Amino acid sequence: MSAVHTYSGFVLQHPTPSNSITATDNNSGDAIDYVEETAEAETQAIREPRLWRDKGWTARVIKNDDDEGWAVAMLKDGEPEPALVGPWTMGRDKKNPKPLDTNAFSTLVKTASEVIRRHEQQLHAQLNKSMMLSTDEADYKILLNIVPDEDEPYAYLSAEDAAGNLLAKVKVTPHYKLNRQNALKWIENEFRRPE
Repeated sequence: MSAVHTYSGFVLQHPTPSNSITATDNNSGDAIDYVEETAEAETQAIREPRLWRDKGWTARVIKNDDDEGWAVAMLKDGEPEPALVGPWTMGRDKKNPKPLDTNAFSTLVKTASEVIRRHEQQLHAQLNKSMMLSTDEADYKILLNIVPDEDEPYAYLSAEDAAGNLLAKVKVTPHYKLNRQNALKWIENEFRRPE
């Protein structure tokens, strides 16, 4: 299953290994499985009204199953699922989708790249925390780096001096709460592994 987040009117789906996206191509009526894109096909530039592939990205206009409109899915080469799925404009006949073009594709690539960048920043912030502490003896930077292993996640709690030299590093549970009180207690216990 994937996590779904809304960003500026678009839906970002964070892929997980057991999830795939299937949509209907209204030109052919065929089901499209985004996982089955081949490496060879990813390298060829395609510029069709409902399929545009270039510069490491694929944009595909699909029927929006939730309503009577259209959607566009942005798939980065090598990824199993779309990075971005968002609404797409109706054409002049108010029945078919507006064809993809260079400007629209460039805007979609920029938006999808920004969504991926923000997601990566958010994930990095969740997995890496730090704080500065001053004691009577010294100034410390305390860091918590979570390793999200699928089977057994863990974290490293480390301390650096003001010059950035590593003073201590211990393995802790990924649920360790990094706060001022716990960090001071760890320093007072001479950087022994917290219970």
